[in-house]
Amino acid sequence: MTESVDYVSLLFVFMLATLIGLGVIRRVSRLLHTPLMSLTNAISAIAVVGAIIVTGEDHPLHIRILGAIALFASMTNIVSGFLITNRMLKMFKREGDRS
Repeated sequence: MTESVDYVSLLFVFMLATLIGLGVIRRVSRLLHTPLMSLTNAISAIAVVGAIIVTGEDHPLHIRILGAIALFASMTNIVSGFLITNRMLKMFKREGDRS
């Protein structure tokens, strides 16, 4: 039993998500980019879960390699997003504030 994959529909959804994402990001004020980036870390967490599932299951080697690359890219995005947000928040602290 083989399933056919509708690549045209998948490509259409990918292109539509890309255009909507670009439209949303362009309309965001520059002051909100860092909080927005922190919010996108939650979206990257979904990609991490998907990449773990793909990497861990019994798929062909090339698919598992792509899953591992996706896992690395998503984790890099999450960690760097938190580091940048933390650094920006430190800029707004006064010298007398704790933590």
